[in-house]
Amino acid sequence: MVKIARWNDDGGTQSGFVEGGNCYALPPEHTVNTLLEAGLAEALRLADETVGSAPPVPLAGVTLLAPLVPATIRDFVAFEEHVEGVRKSIDGAAGVVPEWYEAPTFYFTNPHTVTGTGEVIGIPAGCTDLDFETEVAAVVGRVPGSDGRNLSAADAHRHIFGYTILNDWSARDLQRREMKVSLGPCKGKDFANALGPWIVTADEFEDRHDAEGFLPISMSVQVNGEQIGQDLLSNMGWPFAELVAYASQDSVVKPGDVLGSGTCGSGCLAELWGRNGSQTPPPLTTGDVVRMTVEGIGTIENTVGSRREAVTRVAARPRPRNRTVQPASAGS
Repeated sequence: MVKIARWNDDGGTQSGFVEGGNCYALPPEHTVNTLLEAGLAEALRLADETVGSAPPVPLAGVTLLAPLVPATIRDFVAFEEHVEGVRKSIDGAAGVVPEWYEAPTFYFTNPHTVTGTGEVIGIPAGCTDLDFETEVAAVVGRVPGSDGRNLSAADAHRHIFGYTILNDWSARDLQRREMKVSLGPCKGKDFANALGPWIVTADEFEDRHDAEGFLPISMSVQVNGEQIGQDLLSNMGWPFAELVAYASQDSVVKPGDVLGSGTCGSGCLAELWGRNGSQTPPPLTTGDVVRMTVEGIGTIENTVGSRREAVTRVAARPRPRNRTVQPASAGS
């Protein structure tokens, strides 16, 4: 299995491959992002070369980082069960809107606040309802001869370089307020996204796709050792190839873009709150440990840190409703 990672050790930040409990660093001129630019075939060639020549560094002795610095992050909402449960929790509505079935929907989130497994995730200012979201993300790589625009699903499938786990951390109380303005979420999702522990290259999953292109691999999440949710990635409404193709329409996908599946069924607290009619299980608090495992990829784990105490809201300035320019006063 080819696993592409970034890590810190005594030599600083390294990029390379993980195999058999060891890390093998690429030469300094290469990073994970240059592998994505080179494309999957060249990355696999470099993996063979590097593992065969670079000195092994025990995985247990390094600190894994987020496996890439994303160019963009598009996060979809592709699981019907999640949509049904979380809508009731966020805005009190029941069911799934008809528009969800018409096309996959996504929002852009912040690539600058990406974290890796093992990192502490602070609670943002003003948040009391901290939540997680259990997702898989596809990472885009270069395909020779393609500019990544207006892709068919078949062509989009070739642009999927590999897969990683995504935890889309969510401040649900901030999100509820923002969604009422019909242009959100923003600060409810802006503070952290965890990726990792590495990228598993797409060739490792080729024989696992079903006839419709879905991946029937298991996803699960635990809080403090207690399982909260479990689902199959194949319960998405669309396979990843169709998500990538849709993102490319009248637009472009580029190497280093990350596309999240959205939260799997039972993969977050807010969905369970909507179904249970109460905040059961309770929101995350300082010291809680969230552990996500995806079959064929691995596990990421993060601890919740302290809350930042600050006032971040700024009230709008009342404005008069004049629609014309007022005449200047005499003598001005």
